[in-house]
Amino acid sequence: MAMTMRVDVVSVEESLFSGLAESVVAPAEMGAVGIYPGHAPLLTRLKPGAVRLKIPQHGEEEVIHISGGILEVQPGRVTLLADVAIREDVIAEANLGDEKRRAEEVLKNRVTATAYARLEVDLAKALTYLQGIQKLRHGKRGL
Repeated sequence: MAMTMRVDVVSVEESLFSGLAESVVAPAEMGAVGIYPGHAPLLTRLKPGAVRLKIPQHGEEEVIHISGGILEVQPGRVTLLADVAIREDVIAEANLGDEKRRAEEVLKNRVTATAYARLEVDLAKALTYLQGIQKLRHGKRGL
């Protein structure tokens, strides 16, 4: 049985992953950081990008796109607190493009201050997800 560690990936909106992983690769500010069981304690800021989790008994990595956040490593436990995050398996790039266009159209009409602020957040989220997907798809050959 492979060595594992407890991993929690949480955004402001939801918990995206909570379970055991053999490794975590995250986009730290100074470059990608790889975390394996037994890693020294660490606290670092994350930049936008893809977090890759190697899950025991799975053939593929779990990929979560983040807009930034904080990574904490403690003995046997990794916690990733993301500003905005989405799992790759629920992303539909075409839908995000439609969401971006719809939000931009409504922003032009400027409904109320609250609705405007909410749409700005939705637009930023859609752009972040779209950029993350595009970077991942163009960079997959180098993984």
